[in-house]
Amino acid sequence: MGNLERRDANAVAYLTMNAPERLNALSDEMLAELQSAFDEIARDQSVRTVVLSGEGKAFCAGHDLKQMTQGRQAEDGGKAYFKALFTRCATMMQTIQRMPQPVIAQVHGIATAAGCQLVATCDMAVAADNTRFGVNGVNIGLFCSTPMVALSRNIPRKQAFEMLTTGAFIDAHRACGLGLINRVVPADSLAQSTTELAETVAGKLGAAVKIGKQAFYEQLQKPLDEAYDYTGDVMVQNMLWRDTEEGIAAFLEKRPPEWSDQ
Repeated sequence: MGNLERRDANAVAYLTMNAPERLNALSDEMLAELQSAFDEIARDQSVRTVVLSGEGKAFCAGHDLKQMTQGRQAEDGGKAYFKALFTRCATMMQTIQRMPQPVIAQVHGIATAAGCQLVATCDMAVAADNTRFGVNGVNIGLFCSTPMVALSRNIPRKQAFEMLTTGAFIDAHRACGLGLINRVVPADSLAQSTTELAETVAGKLGAAVKIGKQAFYEQLQKPLDEAYDYTGDVMVQNMLWRDTEEGIAAFLEKRPPEWSDQ
């Protein structure tokens, strides 16, 4: 996997997009390797959290415009290629939220267009204080319609629409205030801060985080009454676990829990 590197430590899988010469663009190859890695990690019970970062000057600059230009050379003007490209990208983005482990974006430099979409799609994000975010396709005549899906589910709609129609960047502090990212940290402590967050989450009961992540995204799509009915059933299921019983007993007895899931 030349475009993506993986290392594991302390129940955290670290994925690094490693195409700095292309600003880690979501090329056909990068999309394929990300999809494969997320599919593999989803089946790996030893991994409890994922950190996604980028090598070089940028986190991710979006789709590979050179490849997209080449795709236009087909007889249909690129229609089939573009349809397949955006379908594969959407599948990869949805995989992030469907996999059991929380995925944390470790963001630096710039995150633009589909790169900003990737940040918005991850379950959490930590950014260096000099990072800029944008959905800038409108500047070249290509409205960021698919990035809009993730962005508009993270930040207020008027702010999302302004970003989409002006093509302007926002800085990390603004992105944090809007809810696109969780934390802004100095650039020289980005990796450490992200690792601390990842290891904190990895230290929780894995089965509880798994059922909680699934329930989090499911309930968001439901009306209020249905969301309460659904999550009530999830909590009943959770309460019946032996490890949950142990966790409550340990809290009451003021001792560390002895979870069989750990």
